[in-house]
Amino acid sequence: RIRLSGTPRGEPPAGGGGSSIPAIDPGALQDVVALAGQVAAQVDELLRNVHCGLQALTALSVGCIQTYRDGVESLGEAADLSIRAMYALVARCEELDRAMQPVPALAKRIRDMKGTLERLEGLCK
Repeated sequence: RIRLSGTPRGEPPAGGGGSSIPAIDPGALQDVVALAGQVAAQVDELLRNVHCGLQALTALSVGCIQTYRDGVESLGEAADLSIRAMYALVARCEELDRAMQPVPALAKRIRDMKGTLERLEGLCK
């Protein structure tokens, strides 16, 4: 529309032969300004939407990272407690093993007593 507004009626548009600048239609210029304003408003709205979306994604990412961090800390604490409990169990088992060391000797004495009792019973019959 701008190109056509610069050519006089009845003459074909110049292909580069004339050196004069054609006149610009003020209506076409106003249309271009109005469209540029609309495009600018739409770009602003798009940027606002992108900004809001990025803020939401950032908040979600921060929440996920905090949850992951809390999980890792909790796992570390649980592993530490499990290791301590395992060492305590091993220590108790060692104590039990030391306490049970006289049992084989007692079992041998009991077998000897049982054999002696069986012989005494055999003599009493």
